[in-house]
Amino acid sequence: MTTLNKEEIQNGIKVAMKSGDKLRLSTLRLLLSAIKYAEIEKGEDLAEDDYLKIVSREIKKRREAIPLYKQGKRLELAEKEEKEAEILSAFLPEQLSGAEVDALVKDAITESGATGAAEMGKVMSLLMPKVKGRADGKELSQKVRDQLEKGTE
Repeated sequence: MTTLNKEEIQNGIKVAMKSGDKLRLSTLRLLLSAIKYAEIEKGEDLAEDDYLKIVSREIKKRREAIPLYKQGKRLELAEKEEKEAEILSAFLPEQLSGAEVDALVKDAITESGATGAAEMGKVMSLLMPKVKGRADGKELSQKVRDQLEKGTE
């Protein structure tokens, strides 16, 4: 993946328009809207990290909605959210494997000197900058919690 920027998303919109892919088109338009809103809020152009945060936030919204739609027996909407999350994931850097995440978690725990779940914040503050957009924060925090609980047993 190249560096993420507004032009890349606008090009994706053009391609989606030409190919008639309505779901991709609407998803990318929503993403572009979120980016423009963030630019207005910040009062200046965004850095690549800001773009990654926005894409990650949009994916997170969709992943959180999926179980709710399934619970409400709205499977078509859950499927749409899954597809949108997949479309947005293409704008993130390559995701870390489970083994890579485990190794980073262990290193961060060692580096922080954390000994229990109460010190999870220390570990996460060291870990998050290292994985920027390359791992799901919810899964990451669960792995940290599991590792810290193993260490105190």
